Amino acid sequence: MTASLEEVAYKLAAGGKGLLAADESASTIKKRFDAIGVESTEENRRDYREMLFRSEAMTQYISGVILFDETIRQKAKDGTPLVSLIEAAGSIPGIKVDLGAHPQPGCPGETITEGLDGLAGRFKEYYDLGARFAKWRAVIDIGQHIPSYTSILANAQALARYAALAQAAGIVPIVEPEVLMDGDHDIDRCYDVTEWVLKEVFQQLFYGRVKLEGTVLKPNMVIAGKKSQKQASVEEVAAKTIRCLKNCVPSAIPSVAFLSGGQSDEEATAHLDAMIRQGGLPWNLTFSYGRALQAAPQKAWSGKPENVAAGQAAFTHRARMNYLAALGQWTPESEEKKAA
Repeated sequence: MTASLEEVAYKLAAGGKGLLAADESASTIKKRFDAIGVESTEENRRDYREMLFRSEAMTQYISGVILFDETIRQKAKDGTPLVSLIEAAGSIPGIKVDLGAHPQPGCPGETITEGLDGLAGRFKEYYDLGARFAKWRAVIDIGQHIPSYTSILANAQALARYAALAQAAGIVPIVEPEVLMDGDHDIDRCYDVTEWVLKEVFQQLFYGRVKLEGTVLKPNMVIAGKKSQKQASVEEVAAKTIRCLKNCVPSAIPSVAFLSGGQSDEEATAHLDAMIRQGGLPWNLTFSYGRALQAAPQKAWSGKPENVAAGQAAFTHRARMNYLAALGQWTPESEEKKAA
């Protein structure tokens, strides 16, 4: 029996488990491999991701994996499709379907995410390859005179169109409107922009007749920009993020899975834990991290076969920390108990 959209959307954030965002583009994974001195070949990318997918973390702490087009088609060294490894671990395969953010005409310094052309056909192919959820990322930057309503509206409309196409194909859409933390803005400016963006996104999802019960939201946390002179405490980030979500996100949404957005590993974990501890949340709240889950295992692995066990242990540790956070049970002391 095929799981319904509602069942998949719920399962992706239930019980403390969260998502591994392993959907880095070729250019992004190259930068990360360059940092650890590994050549970004198809074989090395395959070996790295196979290492992750065969780890204990997958069976214990990961509910779903967002894949890149290359990865969803790849096979492990022994010929097993990587999608099959994910499914065997009890996790759900997903796919990134957007084609990246590109300069938006008439909006200097702003971008529009592309990839709607031919998307219905791609969804059919991805479904046949095993994907049961998808991801589309819209990028909203904060700066002088931006974001503009023109940019927010265009990206919200694209997210809604993508989500409607996904659901028509039997695939749960992860809707990701990311307000970047790259600037020098304070947390209150981030709050205002995030609120504006989320309200517009849900308005467009309504107009697009997207079924919220079969949708997952992947938002940024409300946090000061990296260059801000005034950084907020963990408690303030948690309180303002939850207040913003409660003001904007309908309770019909079953699951909210946060992106880490450039935070350090432990920051992303601590913020999630603090949000869960507030209680009284109408949605399942969890993580959908890329770099915050992968930086440690990448460094431990460093492209060497003899380091596979160390890489898997590092990944399992980080996944467990975020699992504990999604249950409101993480403590700084937990970080000292490395995975065996």
